Amino acid sequence: MTLQGPRAVTSRRASGRPAGFARAAGATLTAAALLCGCSALKPYTPPRPVTEDSLTFYVSPDGDDDNDGLSPKSAWRTLKRADEVSFEPGDRLRLQGGRRLVGELTIGPEEAGSVREPVVIDSYGAGKATIATRGTAGIAVHNTSGVEIRNLAITGDSASRRHEDGIRFFNDLDERRRLAHVRISGVDVSRFRNGISIAAAAGSLGFRDVAVTDSATHHNQNAGLVTVGPRFEADDPDYAHQKVTITRVRAYANSGDPKEHDRNTGSGMVLGSIRQAVVQRSAAYDNGAKSSARADEGPEGIWTYDSTRVVIQNNMAYRNRTGSQVDGGGFGLDNNVSHSVLQYNLAYGNDGPGFLVYSGEPTNMHKDNTVRFNYSWDDARKLPVYGGIVAYGTRLRDLDIYNNTVLQRSPEGGERAPALRLRAGIRNVTIRNNILVTDGAPVLDSDTLFGQDRVRIQGNDYYSTGPWKLVWGDDVFAGLDDWRDSSGQEEHRTVPTGSTEDPCLVDAAAPVTDRAGAGNLVATCGGLLAGAMPLRSVGVDPGPVDYFGERLSTTTLVGAAAPPRPSDGSPTPRPRPEA
Repeated sequence: MTLQGPRAVTSRRASGRPAGFARAAGATLTAAALLCGCSALKPYTPPRPVTEDSLTFYVSPDGDDDNDGLSPKSAWRTLKRADEVSFEPGDRLRLQGGRRLVGELTIGPEEAGSVREPVVIDSYGAGKATIATRGTAGIAVHNTSGVEIRNLAITGDSASRRHEDGIRFFNDLDERRRLAHVRISGVDVSRFRNGISIAAAAGSLGFRDVAVTDSATHHNQNAGLVTVGPRFEADDPDYAHQKVTITRVRAYANSGDPKEHDRNTGSGMVLGSIRQAVVQRSAAYDNGAKSSARADEGPEGIWTYDSTRVVIQNNMAYRNRTGSQVDGGGFGLDNNVSHSVLQYNLAYGNDGPGFLVYSGEPTNMHKDNTVRFNYSWDDARKLPVYGGIVAYGTRLRDLDIYNNTVLQRSPEGGERAPALRLRAGIRNVTIRNNILVTDGAPVLDSDTLFGQDRVRIQGNDYYSTGPWKLVWGDDVFAGLDDWRDSSGQEEHRTVPTGSTEDPCLVDAAAPVTDRAGAGNLVATCGGLLAGAMPLRSVGVDPGPVDYFGERLSTTTLVGAAAPPRPSDGSPTPRPRPEA
């Protein structure tokens, strides 16, 4: 039995949604989809050596399964032999670095360790040991925790890629408790259905205190990394996992499944059913290229759904694709996400939007979210029906979008995507102090005539190197003043706000290839643009720093960053940010 993918759901195409403007739905799992590899768990445990201390076991292709396994010189030869051991707190299993071992490791109930004495699986000697599977998971942990997996390469075959996960933590205990302490670091996981999966069954809770660091998950089918929980219940939200941290993880070339038409596949990282998470200094790229052409929902680079208090910061998402006419973007806050933040991220060259905020369910649980100090460069390359930043859906409320920089250049011969797109279904949304740049496409495209009681737009810079255009409902405006007079937007207490000035981007034509490369998009006059809104004066705390980590000054800033200036006032290059 196997755990099915992250979102085995029916289509959530919203009623009345424009054709081609579907969004990956919120995620739920059927009971049948939440099954673990229980048949693989150990049926027999041989006696341990007589000792009260924790033990370290060794496995090497040059060993012998008749050895005691307690030293490199007396190592076991196979993973099968190691898998017969019932691990106790503090035990360590070490696999010979630079060597390849065929099989699967499983840790089941009554095994593993504790927060203070975890069971550790890692390599010894030079390099990483490789676990090569034959139609199984790589490491499967069921109904237990206190496990650390370190410094390993785990690779599957064609059968594993269709049906199994590289590293799988699964909880279907009926006593409703989260299992504490999961650590995954320094791993390279490829050629599975999902590279890393952390999941809970219906009626169960999942895991807490989870950290995935300094790892890569790539060339998997459905996703690089997923967390999964039971179906979301808006009346009594019960998030499966708690306190999850993902740091310096690369999720790339996770292709998607062209045969899965009823759900999304091909994402980099998908965080579902979590209370309190941070994704930071990570990257998702080149994902989703083979996702279904018929699917009503598609993949994204890094996104979350059915979760609360998630911070996605200092990451990159680029060249992510979709096989269909939906999604394929960089970052997303999806169904039933609350009190969460997208900040200090860079998106570029994605098929879909750089940053998407979407609600497809009428639960009123998509609320109190923020998108700030991000860069979007040349996103929505395949699907201009989106834009650099897009917000739409059903009962999406209490959203702040501020101090982002969006540059949209039209693909040769292609339709032009707006810098910012708004659709019906949103309320209590504020959009302030963003730089929105196009080469003739609409700087803003809204299908609804939002009043300030539903959407408040102030202090933004709308600049176009081609004809200036703004779409507001059925009307198209060629100037900021006319739109302001017609809509009542870009005003504060009857005082005009906003501008159409050139933000003086250092080199808007240069391609962005890394977080430091976003320095090409720094607005050298971003702190001097007219019509900006002092955010604190309207009750918004912009946070301590800009995109590059520079402490914010008292000067009102437009866009994601302003360059530091020497004493003569001339702009200086930005320091290279942490990757």
